[in-house]
Amino acid sequence: MARESSRAGIADVARLAGVSLSTVSRAMNGNPTVDPALAQRVQAAAAELGYTANPVARSLVLGRTQTVAVVIPDLENPTFQAILRGLSRAATADGYHVLVADSREDLDEEHALARTTRLRTDGVILCAPRMAEQDLAQLLPSLSPAVVINRGPQETAPTVGADYGAGMRDIVDHLTSLGHRRLVYLAGATRSVTHRARQRAIAAAIARTAGLEVEELTAGVDIDSGTAAADRVLASGATAVIAYNDLVAMGLLSAVTARGIDVPGALSITGFDDIPFAAYTSPPLTTDAVPAVEIGAAAWAAMHAQLTGVAPRSTHTMTPTLVVRGSTAPPSAP
Repeated sequence: MARESSRAGIADVARLAGVSLSTVSRAMNGNPTVDPALAQRVQAAAAELGYTANPVARSLVLGRTQTVAVVIPDLENPTFQAILRGLSRAATADGYHVLVADSREDLDEEHALARTTRLRTDGVILCAPRMAEQDLAQLLPSLSPAVVINRGPQETAPTVGADYGAGMRDIVDHLTSLGHRRLVYLAGATRSVTHRARQRAIAAAIARTAGLEVEELTAGVDIDSGTAAADRVLASGATAVIAYNDLVAMGLLSAVTARGIDVPGALSITGFDDIPFAAYTSPPLTTDAVPAVEIGAAAWAAMHAQLTGVAPRSTHTMTPTLVVRGSTAPPSAP
């Protein structure tokens, strides 16, 4: 004979509170149509019996999963990890779960993941810096509610991100203030809107700084990309390098140091993002700190506002902070 469970059920709560099953369900799910006195009675009965609502049943009643999807291009990148950390902590505090999908820098995969994860979640937070603007505009309405990270303003979804142009301006100004006039920019994701923001900042710096030359070399977004660019950087005659991100800078730093090049005596190197490892390279890396954890938390705030019927802030842009360390110095005398 099967042993009956001693766990209290919704019928027990209804019996103790003297209300119907539907009233218990609505009260436990926070339905505002329930009389406050009844809701309090139901909550007291539930507490006395140790009853908690079944999350699956609750989802069916509310028509929600209490889960949001986050689509990112590269889970191995520490900056995206920090964004996820800020986002997931904030979502958890509000009683939500986060489903993470890694598109592996594949635009077709990015589209597919955004659509399929939306079918199983209450909304999508999309970090898609490489997606074409027209494609993004066509995709967003099918994902609603949605939030976009590190893109310009969108008509159908709030955006959260960093001002990469301002960050690049700070880096170039730092190098020129040291006396550098021949720079190399190791371009990473050339389809990315953040790359174009960097390019605009460099062009503006060239226009306002006498004698400044910046050569753009295509690289990549990881450590191997920086390592592979070392010979081209050294052949350029530049006295300073602006890497697309810290990972690229770290790869370059390792490669030129192995060739006997003094950093920063013979070559200054800067990164971007200020990932946790940047302070522990040799020498420590000068970089621009992107508030990635805060970006993640702000992205969740924009999503939560939509889920709770509140109008979210349409655009939330944060400014990176220049962090000067030992990898930059004035150029050596010719």
